[in-house]
Amino acid sequence: MSRMVFATTTLAARVETAEAAVAAEFGMAARARGKDVMLEPIGGTTAVYGGHGEPFNKIAGLGFAAPLDEAALAALEAKYDTRNAEIRVEQATLADPSVAIMLTRRGYQLIGYENVLGLALTAPVVDAMARQMKDDLAGGVEIARIGAGDIPRWIETVTDAFLQPDTFDGPPPTETFARETLLEVYEGFVDTSGIALYLARRSGAIAGGGAARISGELAQLSGAATLPAHRRRGVQSALLRARLVDAAAHGCDLAVVTTEPASKSQQNVQRAGFELLYARAILRRAPRC
Repeated sequence: MSRMVFATTTLAARVETAEAAVAAEFGMAARARGKDVMLEPIGGTTAVYGGHGEPFNKIAGLGFAAPLDEAALAALEAKYDTRNAEIRVEQATLADPSVAIMLTRRGYQLIGYENVLGLALTAPVVDAMARQMKDDLAGGVEIARIGAGDIPRWIETVTDAFLQPDTFDGPPPTETFARETLLEVYEGFVDTSGIALYLARRSGAIAGGGAARISGELAQLSGAATLPAHRRRGVQSALLRARLVDAAAHGCDLAVVTTEPASKSQQNVQRAGFELLYARAILRRAPRC
């Protein structure tokens, strides 16, 4: 039996702090590779910008750790404007509502949403998934945590799969990325603290991949994608189970995943017992030069 996860502001702060940390780590890794990446403190979190089209360009976690100072926000906006850069804010619905009020008053526009879902990693849930992993293997689907030698293969696999998305009955994504950008981003996974990468094989052929990041007792699932020829064959479910069982073994009591609303990814994780915790509003400010 799964245990209901009741989303509070305290729980959302835990998740959003981890989300902001990931964006900052990706930005720092890109900076170490020679990119001109801006990382600026704002409202108890970090604004990250590394050039047009970077997936880590965002401000996550506003409205939890500290109040948002309007003068500091104006100064940050000026720095973005000197780069002719848009600002993307991912604002949790459980955050301080005064933040969204300030942002919309300053001209930030709502462009979409994303959903945050969670699953309590209780002993019964983890035990059931461990048993199902044996069925996955018997059915020809094998999930393995990879070492350094398989990283290039993992990067190519998840990039190819991500670039061939499923269609679904929901709003379109708020972002699209070029292949070169995705390759670079997935390379950045390697430099992220607490990360584990997984490859899926079906009947011996590489079928997909996924990632999990351990942040204290929180498991953040990401990077999951299945190649089109292997979809609807249980690969995503097997990837999900393997990562959750590993996360529980590392002491995690909660797993979270972010999805596009009404997407196949959301359907897959809800089928596995994940519950909708809260949404994030995606707010955009165009550059003002």
